[in-house]
Amino acid sequence: MPSFFFSTPDPRLPTPDQGPLGANREGLLSLVLLGFFYLSAMLVSQYLVKTLRESPSGAELPSHIFLLRGGYIKQLASGLYSILPLGKRVLNKIEAVIRNEMDKISGQEVDLPLVQPAELWMESGRYGAIGAELLRFKDRGEHHMVLAMTHEEAITDLARYMLSSYKQLPFMIWQFKLKFRDEPRARGGLVRVREFIMKDAYSFHRDDADLDAYYQRAYQAYENIFARAGIKPIVVKSDTGIMGGKIAHEFMLESGYGEDYLIISQDGSYSANQEIAEFHREHAKAAPLPLEKVATPGKKTIEDVSAFMGITAAETMKAVLFETEQDKKKCLVLGLIRGDLDISEVKLRNYLKVPWLLPASEEFIRSFGVVPGFASPIGIPERKDLLVLTDLSVSEGNNLVGGANEEGFHYKHVNFRRDFQSPHCGDFAKAQEGYLAPDGKSILRAVRGIEIGNIFKLGTKFTQSMGCSYLDEEGKQQTPTMGCYGIGVGRLMAAAIENSHDEFGPIWPKEIAPFHVHLLNIGREPEVMETCAKLMAEWEGLGLEVLFDDRDERPGVKFKDADLWGIPIRIAVGKKGLAEGGPQGGLAEWKPRKDKDFTKVPVGELGKRLQEFYST
Repeated sequence: MPSFFFSTPDPRLPTPDQGPLGANREGLLSLVLLGFFYLSAMLVSQYLVKTLRESPSGAELPSHIFLLRGGYIKQLASGLYSILPLGKRVLNKIEAVIRNEMDKISGQEVDLPLVQPAELWMESGRYGAIGAELLRFKDRGEHHMVLAMTHEEAITDLARYMLSSYKQLPFMIWQFKLKFRDEPRARGGLVRVREFIMKDAYSFHRDDADLDAYYQRAYQAYENIFARAGIKPIVVKSDTGIMGGKIAHEFMLESGYGEDYLIISQDGSYSANQEIAEFHREHAKAAPLPLEKVATPGKKTIEDVSAFMGITAAETMKAVLFETEQDKKKCLVLGLIRGDLDISEVKLRNYLKVPWLLPASEEFIRSFGVVPGFASPIGIPERKDLLVLTDLSVSEGNNLVGGANEEGFHYKHVNFRRDFQSPHCGDFAKAQEGYLAPDGKSILRAVRGIEIGNIFKLGTKFTQSMGCSYLDEEGKQQTPTMGCYGIGVGRLMAAAIENSHDEFGPIWPKEIAPFHVHLLNIGREPEVMETCAKLMAEWEGLGLEVLFDDRDERPGVKFKDADLWGIPIRIAVGKKGLAEGGPQGGLAEWKPRKDKDFTKVPVGELGKRLQEFYST
């Protein structure tokens, strides 16, 4: 052991005038305990951990509350957290699980820079497409740089450097990497942050068929990772977003605190993120009635118009107005949908293939001859920068009440094709609970969820734009297709708590718990402390990680902290239990974290019980 560990004498150690064992019984005990501490067991008295008795202000999610109260993390600023030793141990366990599963699917680990030249992002087209969440800056040489929020550009640059022949395909490269995203709505502790560690992986393939096959391997690896973290996720189809690509799946933890809404059929045959979920609409058709203008003074909302005219919201047509940019020209988007439904901005954006949509300003709306609050496609002059998108609920329905583009007036009996036309018809609605799945067989339900992982079929979005290619058997240049696979490591730690906790703290799954066993002493009698020292030595010999709460605190304080630390097994040794005697050296309290009550187990059987517990 390096000499600096003993540079300052420990006041608890025996002094020469106390004799070889010391007159103070604490001397021998401290010497024994310090010896075992230097082996590998962790003493709480020397551990950098601080627990809080009350929930921190502003913390609402259980994971946020318990990570702060248990001393796993400390907030530095909004969306920025310091990871403390206890939290780092959990993250290391999660990374070990992920690394093991990435190895199983032939992943090769790399480490790419966080700071990247903006030119790479300009090549892919994302430098201008992504908003303020991408942090841009100049270095001292006045070069434009970014703090990477994802690594598609850097990984494609690496691939185009390494890849030359079809013989090298397929391959997958991955990393654990710090990311920065200037998140405007940081919340929930590690669930939504600005700086985070991401496991991102990228696979390269000759064609879509090869990507499809590997995608299934990655899918299974993700299910394995989450199972080992104690989570059974809901897997849903999702929007590809700024990542681009053809197909994406999100692995979601169902949670009342989730920000995403998931649409799931009751028979389990359909699941998707609400932003892109499809559903079966019932279209009540009737004979078209004559168009009729009616006065609706001051009635601008669907609720006001419905109440005023004595109809349901399903009998109205809602107009939602956005502004966007196509071909470098500002455009007005008029989205039409039945009044009881809501527009999905993601579906609109994907249909138009535009990077952004913003609520249109009143001035911009009126410049097209459209009257806010009474907006309608009827009678508007056609313009290339006016895009009318009609949801199926309007194009397949009829006799709806809609705006008349005149202050204080609406039309009755609006019918698509007869009263207005648009080449842009499709599914632009947010799916809702209670409707039927797309096949019309099962009722949909909506649940909230937290995203814990995602996988994408990126296709050639990045390899094409960045000139990544290889030579096939005939010596012709071909463009590889890509897959992308991400997991937020800190978010997965938070999700594990959201998935498994009680009112007192987290209940860690075995594979990612910070320690295997939590040992604590009830009292500091010599026989108690010596038994604890022997148990630590035995358990470490079995390969178990031990946290020993050696503090001179009341049992109630130790038990409350034990709940916050959530270690799967808590073992308490006290004078009373040891005095019960027997050939096994007395009794100790054995308490699984998930159970309310403890049982008494002979001290001599504890090691065997722990081995059995961790072998199943």
